[in-house]
Parts: sequence; structure tokens; C-alpha cells
Amino acid sequence: PALGLFLFTIARDPLRIIILIAGAFFWLVSLLLSSLIWFIAVKASDPNDEPLQKGLLIFGVMFSVLLQEAFRFLYYKLLRKAIEGLVALSEDGCSPISIQQMAYVAGVGFGLMSGAFSMINLLADALGPGTVGIYGDSQLYFLTSAFMTMVLIFLHTFWGILFFHGCENRCWWEIVAVVVMHLAVSASSFCNPVYVGSLVPSYVLMAVAATWAYLLSGGSAQNVRRFLLCKS
Repeated sequence: PALGLFLFTIARDPLRIIILIAGAFFWLVSLLLSSLIWFIAVKASDPNDEPLQKGLLIFGVMFSVLLQEAFRFLYYKLLRKAIEGLVALSEDGCSPISIQQMAYVAGVGFGLMSGAFSMINLLADALGPGTVGIYGDSQLYFLTSAFMTMVLIFLHTFWGILFFHGCENRCWWEIVAVVVMHLAVSASSFCNPVYVGSLVPSYVLMAVAATWAYLLSGGSAQNVRRFLLCKS
């Protein structure tokens, strides 16, 4: 599904590809900084202190989420400046791409890079040694991880639309809602290997975020009805 989003809505437009790659880069920088903080915290602590290590893990997840959203805000500010430059250079005084379209493409960029790193971790586990489930662990690890990767890509896409809309209209509660949903999805991963505890809440939040983003983008129930009935 994520590949379909890229091929049908982004790949044909060079400007959208540039925005997507830049968004992926911003997410990558946020991951680099959060990994650096995590590495320093682990090296400076006692590896034999299990409660401390668990606390550091929780801190690392929360810090990473907040850093990602901070970089999303920085990327919004950068794109806002880019729109002003595009308007100044255009002959008709209009930008070739709207802020809503930028929000969507930037969200896909964040999501694809997040999904790419999730897949890298899965492939690293798949290399071995041993086989998943050999010690009584769930053999659904790879399947559920694939579904979790997909939902994160979609969530980042919808969060991008909600976040940019909140910044544009100064609706700060929308930005707070995005941060809270991101924290909730990330925290649900601590329920693993009880995968129902992470997948079900994540997909429920994805449905909520998708509906919200659709309505903010100008969608309506009538549009959905026309789409399903193949009416113009």
C-alpha cells in the first residue's frame, strides 16, 4: 500500500519527490540524534541494573517521538519558506503545490523512512542465528511486524496532514493530539509479544487519524459515496 501511494500520487511529480526525500532526511536526522542520546545514556549507566535499563528504554522511546515531532515542525517551517520562494518565482504569483499537498508528501516521506528502518531491523533478525519461535516465542513475529510497519507508514502520513493543518491555523491542540497519538502507538509496542495489545490500538488510532485527516482535507461522506458508486 505504501508503494502504491508513492507510485500513484508522488512519483510523477519531481517537486513532490524532492519534498518526500527531504522529509525522509529530516526523519533520519531525528533518529540519528535520538540514537546518539540513547547510546550515551546506555554507556553511562549500569548494564546489570534491569529497572534502570527498562526506564532508559521508556525514556528513549518518548524522547525519540518528541524529537521526531520537533523535526516535523522544523520541516513545516522550511516548507513554508519554500512556498514563499516558489510564489515569488512563479509568473502567475501562485505556488505549484499547496501546503496541504506538501503536508501529505512530507508525511509519506517520514513514514517511508520509518518503515525502511523497521524492515532493516526485521531483516537483521531474519539472518539469525536460530529461528524465531524456537524457544517458544511467537511465530507471528514477522507477520505482525509487517502489519505494524504498514500502520506506522500510514500514521505518519495522516499525522503530517494533521500537524501541518494545526500549524497553519494555529490549532495547537491538533499538534498536541498528533504527539499524544504518536506516544500512544510507540508505548503500545511495550505490550509485545502480546501483539494484540499493540496492533489493535494502532489500527484504531490509524482509522481515527485517517478520518480526521480526510475531513480536514475537504473530504465528506458524499465524496466517499460517489467514489464507491463510481460517480463523478
